[in-house]
Amino acid sequence: MKATKEDRKITLDVISARPLPATEEGEMAARLLLRSAFRAATRRPAPVPAVSRAMAAGGIPTDEEQATGLEKVIMKATKEGTDPYSMMKPKEYAGSKADPHLVPSITTKRIVGCICEEDNTAVVWFWLHEGEAQRCPSCGSHYQLVAHELPH
Repeated sequence: MKATKEDRKITLDVISARPLPATEEGEMAARLLLRSAFRAATRRPAPVPAVSRAMAAGGIPTDEEQATGLEKVIMKATKEGTDPYSMMKPKEYAGSKADPHLVPSITTKRIVGCICEEDNTAVVWFWLHEGEAQRCPSCGSHYQLVAHELPH
């Protein structure tokens, strides 16, 4: 069925906004475009499945649940009360022959620096060998080498 000149509708070209003569193909394209736009506007989006494992389990995961690798090793050791990488402040010792300063080492000897007095600006360096406690040559504090294993 052909449209006559009287009942022809004027449509606009979307790109150039100039009037186009109404043809069957143009009307069919306009109906198709309107139909697909209407469907897109009224269609509900597909439900998205919940991906969050932690939220399903009851909240945000803790640091222990998320930690991996070296961080997990450090957290586990801290919880057990050990210090695998010597990150904590060393324990205080009297420095006497009965209670010497313990110096960890992975070898049989280690160089040690002693600041003999609190306000001293010079450091006294000496070698500490495995075995009995040894004295600082300047102030007399005792140091003892203890075996230390690396955690990895």
